[in-house]
Amino acid sequence: MSKNLVIVESPAKAGTIEKILGRGFKVRASYGHVRDLPKSRLGVDIEHDFEPEYIVPAKAKKTVSALKEDLEKVDTLYLATDLDREGEAIAWHITQALGLSDLKSQKSNLKTKTKKSKLNDNLQVYRIVFNQVTEKAIKEALENPRELDMNLVNAQQARRVLDRLVGYKLSPFLWAKVRKGLSAGRVQSVAVRLVVEREREIQAFKAEEYWEIIANLKTQISNVKTITQNLKSEEASFQAKLLKEDDKDLVINNKEQADQILKNLENTDYVVGEVRKKEKNRYPSPPFTTSTLQQEAARKLGFSAKKTMVVAQQLYEGMNLDGLGHKGLITYMRTDSLSLAPEALDLIREQIVSKFGKEFLPDHPNFYKNKSKGAQEAHEAIRPSHPELSPETIEKFLDKDQLKLYTLIWKRAVASQMVPALMDTTSVDINAGSQSSNLKGQNYGATSSQYLFRATGSVIKFPGFIKVYIEDIDEGEVINEEDKEGYLPELTEQEKLDLINLDPQQKFTQPPPRFTEASLVKELEKNEIGRPSTYAPTLSTIQERGYVNLIEKKFVPQEIGFIVNDVLVEHFPDIVDIGFTAHVEEEFDDIATGELEWHKMIKEFYEPFEKNLGEKEKEVKKEDIVGEEKITDIKCPKCGKPLKEKFGRFGKFLACTGFPECKHTQPLNETKEEVAAVEKQNHGKCEKCGGEMVIKEGKYGKFLACSNYPECKNVKSLNEQKLDIKCPECGKGDVVVKFTKRRKKFWGCSRYPDCKWASWDDPTKKRE
Repeated sequence: MSKNLVIVESPAKAGTIEKILGRGFKVRASYGHVRDLPKSRLGVDIEHDFEPEYIVPAKAKKTVSALKEDLEKVDTLYLATDLDREGEAIAWHITQALGLSDLKSQKSNLKTKTKKSKLNDNLQVYRIVFNQVTEKAIKEALENPRELDMNLVNAQQARRVLDRLVGYKLSPFLWAKVRKGLSAGRVQSVAVRLVVEREREIQAFKAEEYWEIIANLKTQISNVKTITQNLKSEEASFQAKLLKEDDKDLVINNKEQADQILKNLENTDYVVGEVRKKEKNRYPSPPFTTSTLQQEAARKLGFSAKKTMVVAQQLYEGMNLDGLGHKGLITYMRTDSLSLAPEALDLIREQIVSKFGKEFLPDHPNFYKNKSKGAQEAHEAIRPSHPELSPETIEKFLDKDQLKLYTLIWKRAVASQMVPALMDTTSVDINAGSQSSNLKGQNYGATSSQYLFRATGSVIKFPGFIKVYIEDIDEGEVINEEDKEGYLPELTEQEKLDLINLDPQQKFTQPPPRFTEASLVKELEKNEIGRPSTYAPTLSTIQERGYVNLIEKKFVPQEIGFIVNDVLVEHFPDIVDIGFTAHVEEEFDDIATGELEWHKMIKEFYEPFEKNLGEKEKEVKKEDIVGEEKITDIKCPKCGKPLKEKFGRFGKFLACTGFPECKHTQPLNETKEEVAAVEKQNHGKCEKCGGEMVIKEGKYGKFLACSNYPECKNVKSLNEQKLDIKCPECGKGDVVVKFTKRRKKFWGCSRYPDCKWASWDDPTKKRE
């Protein structure tokens, strides 16, 4: 009989630990929380100090029963759930669900009494934590048990109760004033606000025209230094951008100005001015936290935040590596710490020397300081549990996603402990000047203009950490040892250059970019909204609710997202205020350290919130938000009755007043005449077989299909309208107007899916 029972959260983790501990230990999984607030009601006793009313959910009852049976057969219980607040709370809930009283510490020996159970009278209960599933970490945890930390438990309870109060009180308000099925949340609503406000910045943005003039230059053949370097002709050429006219910063606003400058530059000499050279160190990034891992995995691997956490959980819990045994591969993946354990530093430094050489190893380990007040310094950053297991050594044991993420984590951790990259950077001024006349050709006297072009370039002199890894600081940025972009030939002052050509480029100022998963996580972290465990579920929730869509990997708010955000901003400003939400996170931190009592914190939030909610329930009317349901003069194409405007999940639409007998619906701006006109149109020949294209209707609405179906299965969007513009990406297809299934217009390539270019911006619209 096993003398010891260890309870963890997941069965995969349980399997790994049981193999490590061997005989005498039984390891079981709680499958997450064994108690929670009920779904069918608020579950918080507002009248009695906001005490939560926990229940054992139906899905957990079988697990709790099995754990009780296991507990009757052992002498010692180890609560080995995760080391964060959530894990601490799960451990506490397990003791409550199993009928154990609050734990009382007697140094390292935690004894407990039980109520009405068959448990051993001498049963000992221990709380142990470890941040990696390795034999050393687990055995050290067994040797150093501690009490349950009720401050951490209370911080988690405070978060759970506050989020329940916000969600269960605000959501019915939205159901009554907007439509059923909506929800509000303390973190999710702030995330939606960030996306909505960014979209409004984009909508309000007015593009301004500007021009750049690029000089393509090359060194002259007589240049001895160029010859001795044996450069190819293309390597001796480089680009320089026009910056100044007569020592003043130059802004070119239109084509006329650009043409005048080009005219001024005719038949002029290009001479090297000041040459500035310097060495610059580029330092490695710290090892991953939860948010930076999600950001990098999104940028480099295309993983969603949710997928990143799922795969990271698999690596943390471990897997069988055949002769190497069953091992957890990374440390705990929910962390905001940048620290690495001393033993990890030693192992990583050994790897650097053995794989890359002593010249890549700094004299002392690199240490990184956490910026966030709430960062838990005692925890570690995300790193490989066994740095000696390089990705190539365990490749055959991992699936492709596991290997990609493990490689990212391993390289980032190793690179963080390497020397900086040494860059040789060069900046060269090129002077040009000539005589020019008035644009109209009228001789008002010759004028002299002096122009300054500038070329910059850098070469990696010593790769340092870049040998292993570099963070994509800006999306699309890639730097490696062979990168020659921005390369400059050896140039000396007063050296004459040959002009290959001048390239005038029309450009327009760009609006701020929409948020990607990576940039939204970064923004949430920067503003201290949420914590590592909340980023991925928050991004999933705002999509599931229909508030935003992820289109071309960028968040686009939907009409319902705009409406709900505006309601909350106007009537419940604290809930969606970034500063207020960050302050709440600080209060959770204070509860976790014992500096704040959690019931008091909830009371101070709830009393003004409840008062405001009661007032708004009386003041705010649904028609003020979504407008009244107006009956239109548009007739239903199926039964002839009038259509009326309704408000649904994706915004306004038209529905038949004959409902439920007639269930016809259609987009808001589509009339019966428009429908009939489309159906009567000649839709052309099938480009595959020559048959007539006809309208069909499917799950997602009407579309064009070949009349020779099923012999020919060609289909295309009913709404595609070809423009006289070539695709800016492939140059082969035509730009066509398309519509999403919710009738939102966009522009794409006619060669889809061979070319996947698409844009929300009208390419025919003149920029102002």
